[in-house]
Amino acid sequence: MAGFRTEKDSLGTKKVPQKAYYGINVARAVENFQISDERLPQALIRALALIKQAAAYANAETGLLDRKRADAIARAADEVADGALAEQFVVDAFQAGAGTSQNMNANEVIANRANELLGGKRGDYQLVHPNDHVNMGQSTNDVFPTAMRVSALLMLPELLESLDELASQLAAKGRELKSVLKSARTHLQDAVPVTLGQEFAAYAAAVSKSRRRIQRASEDLYNLGIGGSAAGTGMNTHPRYRKLIVKRLCELTGLRLKAAPDMREAMQSQACIAELSSALRGYALELGRIANDLRLLGSGPTTGLAEVRLPAVQAGSSIMPGKVNPVIAECTNMVCFQVIGNDLTINLAVSAGQLELNVMMPVMIHNLLRSMQILGATSRNLAQRCIAGIEADVERCRAYAEGSMGMATALAPYVGYLKAAEVAKRSQAQGRSIAQLAAELDGIDRKQLDKILDAASLTRPGIPGKKLK
Repeated sequence: MAGFRTEKDSLGTKKVPQKAYYGINVARAVENFQISDERLPQALIRALALIKQAAAYANAETGLLDRKRADAIARAADEVADGALAEQFVVDAFQAGAGTSQNMNANEVIANRANELLGGKRGDYQLVHPNDHVNMGQSTNDVFPTAMRVSALLMLPELLESLDELASQLAAKGRELKSVLKSARTHLQDAVPVTLGQEFAAYAAAVSKSRRRIQRASEDLYNLGIGGSAAGTGMNTHPRYRKLIVKRLCELTGLRLKAAPDMREAMQSQACIAELSSALRGYALELGRIANDLRLLGSGPTTGLAEVRLPAVQAGSSIMPGKVNPVIAECTNMVCFQVIGNDLTINLAVSAGQLELNVMMPVMIHNLLRSMQILGATSRNLAQRCIAGIEADVERCRAYAEGSMGMATALAPYVGYLKAAEVAKRSQAQGRSIAQLAAELDGIDRKQLDKILDAASLTRPGIPGKKLK
């Protein structure tokens, strides 16, 4: 067949596209797993390439791999880590268990590129062989869980920065709106006064707490099982290999990686992936709640709360002229739903481990890295295209605050709960304000009443109108 080369494996021979950097293992995987149009993320490919580069250095230092081959493998792996040959990683995200096909995709691409660097041809593995040289001292079983951890850690700073940006923007909006009085709502019913700034400051605090939870949940990812080879015993590796490859990985990634205390546990258990995913889900729950509030606070503009005006970023309807929808917040909600679903998939996969290996790792990392990517992107998008441009309807907010039945709460320390409740009921029935009805009560001086019902003072700790020691 023109444009093809013939490669051989333990199952026989197969035609592989002549221009392909991948080989027979990947060609079989492409045929076997025509499941989706999705591929595992570039962050994982980068992590795999860095592991291959570190392994080449480590094996050369122990004398098991000659320097010429090691240098060629390292150069080829460095190119792949930088994003070159990304189109050669063609295995479907839904693939053979444990990520063997993905590992071989890295082995074959790096081997063929290394062969080129040494003057050889693609598909001729006499100089550099995917298994014997690129995969020396390794197994998918220790490479893939290590790649999962490294890829997540490499993506983590950008995610955390996006949360910092969102928290900072929410905090800034809280300071900007700190004097805007409004009615709180509990059970979606009128409650005591708060400020709009206090609401936004609370959102900022929630995002910051989620960031800290994500940071804490990532700590166990730094423990690597690389060097455990097939079953966590280190079979077919040099006694110094494990220490050397971890050291090299630290240098290549800038991460404070370390060898796991128990290589078997690092291979069998992927609980650290579930832990990080759980923290991402927790953030999605908080972020979705905030997005819901923004949509509610901006509802209207004439028949809703309309306490804030969200930035108009695009037309909202194909049939209703002039309609503008809270599309950034809506997108945020959809991302949060996806992340919550991804977490369920990860949890099921993590629980599916058997004996020395959990073979469901590809679907774990596919969903974990996807969650990290879309949460980071939507956090930045919400901060920049929504929060930054929010404006308050100050008069509407104040009217809601002063007209709220919750104002009667300020009377309770003076007239008791039951009498204050009666005032609230009469206010609702008669359409008169709490202030008007309170003026008719006996035993409260008018000047004192003004202090008691000062809406701004009700947003701070203390008993309104009373000086406390």
